Amino acid sequence: MAKAYANVIIDISHEKVDKTFQYRIPEALKDQVSAGVQVRIPFGMGNHVRKGYVVEVTDQAEYDPLKMKEICGLVDGGVTAESRLIKLAWWMKEYYGSTMNQALKTVLPVKQQVKAREKRVIKCCLEEEELERAIAQAEQKNYKARARLLAVFRQRPEIPYETAVTGMKLSPATIKTMAEKQLINIVSETKYRNPVHAGKQESAQKMLNSEQQEIVDSFVRDYDSGIRKTSLIMGVTGSGKTEVYMELIRHVIGRGRQVIVLIPEIALTYQTVMRFYSRFGNRVSIINSRLSAGERYDQFERAKNGEIDIMIGPRSALFTPFENPGLIIIDEEHEGAYKSEVSPRYHAREVAVEIAEMCDAAVVLGSATPSLEAYVRAVRGEYRLYRLTRRAVENSYLPQVSVVDLRQELKEGNKSVFSRRLQMLIQDRLQKREQVILFINRRGYANFVSCRSCGEAIKCPHCDVTLTLHKNEQLVCHYCGYQIPLPNKCPSCGSPYIANFGVGTQKLEMMAAKMFPEARILRMDLDTTSKKGGHEEILARFAEGGADILIGTQMIVKGHDFPNVTLVGAIAADLSLYTSDYRAGERTFQLLTQAAGRAGRGEKEGNVVIQTYNPGHYSIQAAAKQDYEAFYEEEMAFRSLMKYPPACRLLTIQMSSGSEEELARAAETLAKWAGEEEKAENIQMTGPVEASVYKVNDIYRKILYLKHVNYDILIKIRDRLEQKMKEDVIFTQVMIQYDFS
Repeated sequence: MAKAYANVIIDISHEKVDKTFQYRIPEALKDQVSAGVQVRIPFGMGNHVRKGYVVEVTDQAEYDPLKMKEICGLVDGGVTAESRLIKLAWWMKEYYGSTMNQALKTVLPVKQQVKAREKRVIKCCLEEEELERAIAQAEQKNYKARARLLAVFRQRPEIPYETAVTGMKLSPATIKTMAEKQLINIVSETKYRNPVHAGKQESAQKMLNSEQQEIVDSFVRDYDSGIRKTSLIMGVTGSGKTEVYMELIRHVIGRGRQVIVLIPEIALTYQTVMRFYSRFGNRVSIINSRLSAGERYDQFERAKNGEIDIMIGPRSALFTPFENPGLIIIDEEHEGAYKSEVSPRYHAREVAVEIAEMCDAAVVLGSATPSLEAYVRAVRGEYRLYRLTRRAVENSYLPQVSVVDLRQELKEGNKSVFSRRLQMLIQDRLQKREQVILFINRRGYANFVSCRSCGEAIKCPHCDVTLTLHKNEQLVCHYCGYQIPLPNKCPSCGSPYIANFGVGTQKLEMMAAKMFPEARILRMDLDTTSKKGGHEEILARFAEGGADILIGTQMIVKGHDFPNVTLVGAIAADLSLYTSDYRAGERTFQLLTQAAGRAGRGEKEGNVVIQTYNPGHYSIQAAAKQDYEAFYEEEMAFRSLMKYPPACRLLTIQMSSGSEEELARAAETLAKWAGEEEKAENIQMTGPVEASVYKVNDIYRKILYLKHVNYDILIKIRDRLEQKMKEDVIFTQVMIQYDFS
């Protein structure tokens, strides 16, 4: 049965995008009306015909169909950037399981128009002789202000409005009167805020090496032949991926199309943006969370009006309203920041591919340590795989990596957070006036428990993830609910040296200052970068040689290029291994590989020291050797055994409620329904279990996990569960969110 009704939105620039109006779809248009289509509709008491966008088609009438107005017709040439974004919102709603309103508010990121800055100019409407007569008349009638303004037009044809008011002391009333008498004309034009401020631009194109040029040539051949296969550029740290991106961009914008470049916000530095700006000039703009509302609004308006060709930004830049996007680049595609944490819980990589299919565009992913999801697709041939195997700077090589066993350091009496080898190398670099980065691997830090004697963390016997320490001294698995009391001794070796790990950047800074009193130290973390421009200020100071040692968390190892850094120390390399997340090994490998890549990027040789209580772990061994394939083989074997993505697809259903009793009843009911699906569809169900943080702002949360190799099966199950929930009053008091992995 064809869907007979369309929910139409009139004004998509407004914050309240959920204000829709329902219309009947005429029989003749039923095959043509879908989400994103622009239509003509009768609106208001007078049935004035207005334009609107269809945001949803449905067979559910919101009120009496006999009283419902009918769509007049489609708008000719109605496929706009907004149409495409609304169609994308519909796809995201279906694919990720959200409301249409949530999806619309995601893809239409400028939700409230900010008053535009206007540039007003006063122009003279009179010919030379008429002007002289008007000046004489004004002087005769003692209209001094009018005469002053008219006299200026003897030398120039126009004057800025602000100059007339503030500089020449003319009142707005006088200017208005002169305009009404057609002596002058006031012309307004919108002056868009530009967050990119730079002087020099249009730098010379760099000569590519043979590997880089081969990728560019292959992409160009495919692109010009109409082949739009997603590509993955896998290049070692410092291999020059950005130079390749810029050549691909140059080719695409040369074909009259636009480009979106996604960069994790943490790596979206002034240095990065300037590389693009120096090549492409003011046709480049940026979006990030630190822009004002006015700046953000203006960048999307500039894109919509065709004033820019390239938008650089984090995840939200995907929804730039370009008229004809031809290329989407996702740099550092492995980054977790590309996954949304609010509904719809979309992944930028998947949405980029969908946008590309809608627009006949290409997608290029880049990383030294690709996500397993992307690499699996490349191995299967779904993505085209390109490799960059050497560093772009001549005579620059990957650093020498040492793995230090902190268990042995403890046995030999060194209780410091600095191993003896790291101490020696730091002292050496300080004497040579070279720079050092000290990195604490706290990404995804959880309150886990480990043994300093044997290095083992206490894990769940059922899920192979670490148990999390709760305040009641219970160790809990957040995947299956298994729990045990906190033991007094290590279950593996019997040592009493068992505790949760606790060292932060401030503590490390104090220790470094005490051990190396002559060193100039900078710390970069949330405390030191909270003010606007904090990141850039610290990084610029370090780049200019204003400090010898830079201390921080993962934000200091993301894409930065410091030629004088010849030593990187990973203080607690295995810390991220002990998070209760099946991706812990992957994230550890990625972070250590990226950190190691900061050393020796110039012509000086680099060293990396990885300090760990678990030196034999495959992710640490593979990171030390920069061996992605070795890591991939081990990690995929683990994922296949435990049925974790990408070997399997995972649907996480999060339930939350202010009532703990209502939540418990809803979770029990949902688990019962999911159990029926488990038998029917051969899925694997785990839970429901309490969320890692069970109570937040008086809201309780539980999670149910469903696994199946077929994503479509999980979507069908979600749809069936949703339908049952609509028919059960229990779920009116419980919020449900879906997350697919």
